[in-house]
Amino acid sequence: MLRMRHSRMADRTLLGHEKKSRGLERARVLCSPLLTIPILLIICNLSSTITVFAQYTPSYACDLDKYPKLKDFAFCDTSLDIQTRVKDLVKRMTLQEKAGSLVSVADSISRLGIPSYGWWSEALHGVSDTGPATWFNKTIIPGATSFPQVILTAASFNESLFYTIGKVVSTEARAMYNTGVAGLTFWSPNVNIFRDPRWGRGQETPGEDPLLASRYGVPFVRGLQEREDGDKEKLKVGACCKHYTAYDVDNWTSVDRFHFNAIVTKQDLEDTYNPPFKSCVLDGNVASVMCSYNQVNGVPTCGDRALLEGMVRGEWKLNGYISSDCDSLHVMFKDQRWAEYPEEVTADALNAGLDLNCGDSLKNFTANAVKRGLVKESVVDRAVTNNYVTLMRLGFFDGHPSKQFYGKLGKKDVCTPANQELAREAARQGIVLLKNGFGSLPLLPTSIKSLAVIGPNANATKAMIGNYAGVPCKYTTPLQGLSEIVKTVYEEGCDVRCNSTKRFENAKHVASSADAVVLVMGTDLTIEAEALDRTDIDLPGQQNLLVSEVAYAARGPVILVIMSGGGMDVTVAKCDPKVTSILWVGLPGQEGGGALADIIFGRHNPSGRLPMTWYPRSYVDMVPMTNNNMRPDPSTGQLGQTYRFYRGETVYEFGYGLSYSSYVHRVIKAPKFVTIPLHEGHPCRSTACNSIDAGDRVCSGLVFDVDLMVTNIGKMAGSHSVLIFSSPPTIFNAPQKQLVDFKKVWLEPWQRSVVSFSMDACKHLSIVDEFGARKVALGRYLLQVGDIKHYMNIQI
Repeated sequence: MLRMRHSRMADRTLLGHEKKSRGLERARVLCSPLLTIPILLIICNLSSTITVFAQYTPSYACDLDKYPKLKDFAFCDTSLDIQTRVKDLVKRMTLQEKAGSLVSVADSISRLGIPSYGWWSEALHGVSDTGPATWFNKTIIPGATSFPQVILTAASFNESLFYTIGKVVSTEARAMYNTGVAGLTFWSPNVNIFRDPRWGRGQETPGEDPLLASRYGVPFVRGLQEREDGDKEKLKVGACCKHYTAYDVDNWTSVDRFHFNAIVTKQDLEDTYNPPFKSCVLDGNVASVMCSYNQVNGVPTCGDRALLEGMVRGEWKLNGYISSDCDSLHVMFKDQRWAEYPEEVTADALNAGLDLNCGDSLKNFTANAVKRGLVKESVVDRAVTNNYVTLMRLGFFDGHPSKQFYGKLGKKDVCTPANQELAREAARQGIVLLKNGFGSLPLLPTSIKSLAVIGPNANATKAMIGNYAGVPCKYTTPLQGLSEIVKTVYEEGCDVRCNSTKRFENAKHVASSADAVVLVMGTDLTIEAEALDRTDIDLPGQQNLLVSEVAYAARGPVILVIMSGGGMDVTVAKCDPKVTSILWVGLPGQEGGGALADIIFGRHNPSGRLPMTWYPRSYVDMVPMTNNNMRPDPSTGQLGQTYRFYRGETVYEFGYGLSYSSYVHRVIKAPKFVTIPLHEGHPCRSTACNSIDAGDRVCSGLVFDVDLMVTNIGKMAGSHSVLIFSSPPTIFNAPQKQLVDFKKVWLEPWQRSVVSFSMDACKHLSIVDEFGARKVALGRYLLQVGDIKHYMNIQI
């Protein structure tokens, strides 16, 4: 007997009506024909559990054994191209059947042999049961590999790692689909810009830099979608880049995401908020883009024709479907009061380019909207077509999955030792060493007879995996990982909110008698999460006091470990000589404790770099979370946001990270001048110009090489992230500094290697003017790698 809760969201921090909606949706999925269950003994009760006595089998259309007549229907003929098949299917459907195909729990169409399909699955950092179309149980699939939360994986600056994780996640997802406990469409990754450290969902993102977010999203999407047989028409699973766009406020003081109107300039939209989505579509060929809850400049994103039909579908040529976030259309109607009637909201969303609604609005109101003349049925056909093309590409209409390319995948392919080792390796590569006074790390196991492990996250489990996580294969907590190497003594000290100091004395006593101390502090989902933004960026409660008192009492090295999704003001610990080392481990996934132990005891050389700025606590008083302007504003004293524009003091800057080795950089090849050849009649031949349009035909093929010699002068082998930054000429209020490329290289002690970058002046060095147009500024650029600076002029 298998017992499953109708909603796995009960313990998530969500706003009330959304929690209810997701729970109802899960129940509807489990009580629908999504699954073929041979023994029909199902009890569905929204206030209790669902009990199923059965073995699950996957859901699929065109079951010719069950519906022989389907062999005469073109949409089930796999020899035909997908467009022909979908066109045949759509013309057979009634208007209400079409409407029922536009929602996240699509209706079954029994007369056409099409079962219900649940679109909503999640795979942010491993297959998750957050979406109702995927779940775990002890008999079939008890868990899946839980990789580090995205913010830590991004800290590795390793594109091959991003791709490999996506590939493993999609293999586990396909295996779960084959066993009947998952869908084929996964609403991941989240490529929003982590603009403000208080944002509760910043942990889900690749950080604050648009290039890094783009270079994370593309390989992860490819890893999820690309098939091993090389069939470019078909998809392994369907990915979704979300939440489009300028979404970075959830629930801060009196402002929530359902009512928030992000005021965004054309300049900021083009050079900060939209690049990751553009890359997802153009370079990743993502199957879906999800519009966000918030409004942008007064228009709900899911009803903004310029953003959806104009940009995603028009400019970028999305080959897939556009989905709303869950209940977004209901939010437009009820919370944002966008229109007087729900049919009008439905029509606006469809006319704007929306294809799928997470929720019920399109199912309930599309037919009436058509009858009232608010939207044409041809627009509905477009949406249905985009959805079914995606399912066709996934093989949903190709008969039983066991007869398809991925048909052999099953339980044996989930939580494999190799997958779990990859989770540990991803955490190792992302962990950032922020301080290492007197070279106190790595510790030598032979010198540590007793290790004190202290702090609210020292024995953390769920805190390690963050949000949008499933059931992990297992947990290796920090305490467990460290205990496998040396003898440990554990004392919690306080819980994560740390409102009481009554256990501080125990912690100090343990620290005073140990050879070394590891303090594991930070946050969890009660501090920062979806629908829960922070109001400050300090360690919670009395955690700073616990750190200081333990450090003072300790007689050996004190290693402070910060487990968090966002940055913290740890200035006190940074300046305290008794705190000898600081490590940021993000939310390190199921193997986080083992990875931390590998770093602390020198089994792995840290190479992670911060993917976001760590600000001083005063930042939250200077910048309201609701301010979406990236650039400084002297009239208000706003100092700018993210490293690209912020002009204040930092605790730790973007890209910062130490190693147990030292790396020396030397420029061995880079131009001092790049000349843009102008054709006869170009306006800049007769008029003084300070820039060239990046889309101008003269601005093509301007490629140059930058070659760097990188040498490991340390005693330990390790990988090293080479980050190239550019500081462009000061026009158009350009970024003071921006990442233009990065690569990761492995070096043995005293080994050197040439790292080559092929730079396109018009692509890598372009900036955006106040009208949102990309330009190549003429003048002097500073290229910087570590402490090495190279000046270069772009001229005509």
